Amino acid sequence: MTAIKLDGRAVAADIKNEMRERVAKLRAQGIAPGLGTIMVGDDPASKIYVNGKHKDSAEIGIKSMRIELPDDASADDVKVAIEYLNRSKSCTGFIVQLPLPSHIEPFKVLEKIDPAKDADGLNPLNLGQLALSGNVEITVPIPCTPRGIVELGRRGGFDWDGANVCVVGQGPTAGRPLSILLTHPSINATVDSCHIGTRDLAAHTRVADAVVAAAGVAHLITPDMVKPGAAVFDVGVTRRLDPETGKSKIVGDVDPAVGEVAGWMSPNPGGVGPMTRAMLMVNVVEAAERQAAQ
Repeated sequence: MTAIKLDGRAVAADIKNEMRERVAKLRAQGIAPGLGTIMVGDDPASKIYVNGKHKDSAEIGIKSMRIELPDDASADDVKVAIEYLNRSKSCTGFIVQLPLPSHIEPFKVLEKIDPAKDADGLNPLNLGQLALSGNVEITVPIPCTPRGIVELGRRGGFDWDGANVCVVGQGPTAGRPLSILLTHPSINATVDSCHIGTRDLAAHTRVADAVVAAAGVAHLITPDMVKPGAAVFDVGVTRRLDPETGKSKIVGDVDPAVGEVAGWMSPNPGGVGPMTRAMLMVNVVEAAERQAAQ
């Protein structure tokens, strides 16, 4: 068996085309969606991510504004920047790029974002509403990486409805909110939530219809840990120095050999990463659409 490739770049391109049409409709109503970003420090990976987000915005007609603060900026400095974007009429949604420097507590900062402008879906109020949504339609921004995982699977032909999904890793931007999202009736999956305290990880992954590896441990998931035909989403990132080029390269949580066992598999890079960026665009557009409906 060779897994069907869940090509995040191709699906993200389709989504951006869809967003381009929706942005054009909003502009016809006199509403111009705008994305804001706040970045603290000069982390190279964060710079790449932020640049990519602004590139996506330009491609689909979303205005963008960026605020860059030095590495020694205080939490109060970040909160001032957040308040500026909260008040800005040109900004319909914005993010604080993570990770933040170690002296800044991220969720003390994220809770200051206007929930209506929370493009990452990580404001505690929005996460709480997602958890409590029950049978009610989700009307708050959904965290980008979990939303991207679900959409990538759907468009690739995987049926989440009733599936047993093993989520490996319970980080605040991927694994934990994904575990909440998957149980919403609109997705209707059964979730097996694994973390650093799980005693026998393979016993959980081997019976799963889908495995989402978001632990940040290189090649943690090996072929013997995957049920034949399962969908495998490689989310976690480890950066290693390539001895041949001397450059840093991304290594995912899933051993590439899993592709010979799985039914579907997202590559890393090129799978969930582009979908995360695409879902950010969706969240910004949806925020503008909610504004237009008021």
